[in-house]
Amino acid sequence: MFRQSKRRVAQRRHGDGADGATILAGLTAEEEQARYDQLYPAKLSFYALPPVGEITLDQFETWAIDRLKVLLELESLIQRNRAGRELEQAMKPLLGKLLPLGEEQEARRKDYYSHFILRLCFCRTAELRERFVRAETALFRLRFQMLTSADQARFVQSLDLPLVQFIDEAEKQALGAQLYDAVAPQLLHQLQLTDEAQRRQFFQHERFLKLPFESVIDLVGPRHVLLRGGWAYLPQFMQLNHIAAEYAARLATDLRATYQHLPALAGDDRLPPILAHLSAGHVVAPPPPPTGGGLTAADLAAEPVRAALPLCARGLLDGLAANHHLRYLGRQQLALFLKGAGMSADDALRFWADAFTAGPTSLDRFNREYRYALRHTYGLEGNRINYRPWDCRTILAKPRPARNEFHGCPYRDWAPDRLAAALAAMQLAPPAVAAVRDACARREYTLACTHVFDACHGHVAPSAPGHVPAPDMSHIVHPNQFFERARPA
Repeated sequence: MFRQSKRRVAQRRHGDGADGATILAGLTAEEEQARYDQLYPAKLSFYALPPVGEITLDQFETWAIDRLKVLLELESLIQRNRAGRELEQAMKPLLGKLLPLGEEQEARRKDYYSHFILRLCFCRTAELRERFVRAETALFRLRFQMLTSADQARFVQSLDLPLVQFIDEAEKQALGAQLYDAVAPQLLHQLQLTDEAQRRQFFQHERFLKLPFESVIDLVGPRHVLLRGGWAYLPQFMQLNHIAAEYAARLATDLRATYQHLPALAGDDRLPPILAHLSAGHVVAPPPPPTGGGLTAADLAAEPVRAALPLCARGLLDGLAANHHLRYLGRQQLALFLKGAGMSADDALRFWADAFTAGPTSLDRFNREYRYALRHTYGLEGNRINYRPWDCRTILAKPRPARNEFHGCPYRDWAPDRLAAALAAMQLAPPAVAAVRDACARREYTLACTHVFDACHGHVAPSAPGHVPAPDMSHIVHPNQFFERARPA
């Protein structure tokens, strides 16, 4: 899939220039277009064929990160009970920006390769495979629902699904009463057909699929389908359940096969670090620029500003106040957070000097042992590097805090009782606390932080009819991202 360094010039074709455009080795432009037409009969794909072309390492990482951002945001919204039209409206801008649906070859290429790259990332353990299948299936469902009826029909016709057949009109008439009783509640709840005459008219023109009941086992329990002789009768408007189940089953099988081929990458020193970074499940995001102006020590003492702080920053500040000192990793994490929040170098030096000298540390010792490092954090000493605040992935990659250390992520590092007490002090309702604890148990720490943000700073209930989440109500992946969104204007 990747060109070796020595071949980058020798094997360029089709007008590849300095921009490093993708090359599909050995294919003409017409053959390349025909291949994507085969893979994407209607803007969607089951990704049945593996990649045969070459892409640059920059495309490899950039495309995979973009798709991972989409999957993380979709997973977060589903965990926060977004569904249906609300979910579609929330995801549409992000999909249009990072992973657009369309007939353009470049959009299809990005979708195609990014899917297979993430297969490499998430095939290594059963837990990663399960998570990837769940996320990709949710993306598939969302995209299918965003297609027009004509595109949906074209896509379904292109699939070679086993044991699927439409019943004829005679069989529909024979089972008419039972079929209508089974489908009528879904016509009301899914299609919002509140009038009985509308439901009868829709049923008259609806076609039904006949397939083995185990293919739609999730619809059998709630009695959304009619069962007869081991067959399930599925209305066409609910066919997505069967198609998505087939997609998930094939993807799970393909991921296990991909895992068997991973040893072939052992000799490449470029790809394993990228794959390990991506499979961590966290997107490295630069901190958002401060929007509330400069931050001072007096601001940190004010309740509106403190209420906007993420739990990791609160823990560091509490540890600093109690001990008048933080160890190296704690100083680094908090100093960079405050820098990203808008605190100037001069204000930071005053803040740290006041905090340390309130304890046993003298001002002379502070200036001798800590001043240089703090100025270095702001790029004022040494190589004058402008260090970025730590994102969630960086924090989670650091060693867990030992005794009398306060760095790290509270959702990973704090004892359950301590975390529950902190959440109660933030006045989280019991359902929100339960959601946070469930996310922590699944080791989805950024999702736990997102739940806390929603509970403390969400402005509209997720169940409100017609509510469309604001663009900034996305997955929290950075402490400064939390602060800037929650910070009072």
